[in-house]
Amino acid sequence: MHVTFSESELEFREEVRAFFRDELPDDIREAMDAGAELEPAMQIRWQKILYRKGWAGVNWPVEYGGTGWSPVQKYIFAREEGLANAPLVIPFGLRMVGPVIYTYGSDEQKARFLPDILASNVWWAQGYSEPGAGSDLASLKTRADFAGDHYVVNGTKTWTTLGQHADWIFCLVRTSTDVARRQEGISFLLIDMKTPGITVTPIILLDGTHEVNEIHFENVEVPVENLVGEEGRGWTYGKVLLQHERTNSANTFRSEYALHKLREQATRSVRGAPPLADDRNFMRKLAAIEVDLKSLEYIELRTLAAVASGKAPGPES
Repeated sequence: MHVTFSESELEFREEVRAFFRDELPDDIREAMDAGAELEPAMQIRWQKILYRKGWAGVNWPVEYGGTGWSPVQKYIFAREEGLANAPLVIPFGLRMVGPVIYTYGSDEQKARFLPDILASNVWWAQGYSEPGAGSDLASLKTRADFAGDHYVVNGTKTWTTLGQHADWIFCLVRTSTDVARRQEGISFLLIDMKTPGITVTPIILLDGTHEVNEIHFENVEVPVENLVGEEGRGWTYGKVLLQHERTNSANTFRSEYALHKLREQATRSVRGAPPLADDRNFMRKLAAIEVDLKSLEYIELRTLAAVASGKAPGPES
């Protein structure tokens, strides 16, 4: 497979490459190279740099502040971002709930939520998985009962990544049990994390870090205007969101950057020991990983070709 860029695409690549070289702050670059977890303030600072450049909403339509880039430009941007080892944006707002709102939300919801999502003024969390409802998401039990001008939400969401920082959370909730299929009767709600009745319980991982949480809802009142789209259509909206998430999860260029750094380190002698590059077994394993990574990149290119021809990301994503 061979990829040939046009002259304008090559010019765009140089612009993107220069941006990451010149605009990525030194302290953030050093933290990324050290493999350190970025503090929330550092992450938001970088996302606001992207926003001021006009590059925060890579996949967003122009009318909502997006770039309007072609699929090839998006590919070039992702590649240069990975090879520069720049931070990925926190996906929950810009890459997940934002597309759902601008696709299915009301005009009032678009005006209220999209500008702050684009400018990274609000931190969002994802409320999908539950205790007993992860891979089988259709079995979720968190309920939202209609009560006139609001819903009353009760239940628990788990594995909520970075939910301890969230200002808002988007949730799949069950609004009806009188349905023929479990996937029906599920709705998509936007919930302010400051609402009374919400409790965040940390889940501490094996490495001692606090990345995920359980979030409990006890008689939480959510205005009806925070329902996205139609009641009972949340399963459809949630699947669209997951297509965006999966297409963004491979990160082959970031792995390519890491392997490049590893190859550099392998040529160096440490405390007088022979360099790892002299170990044929190590170099064989490294080459095998590079072959696998190149195969994964070709799958991404097939996805790119499909999207460039007007199709949605398919099973390959």
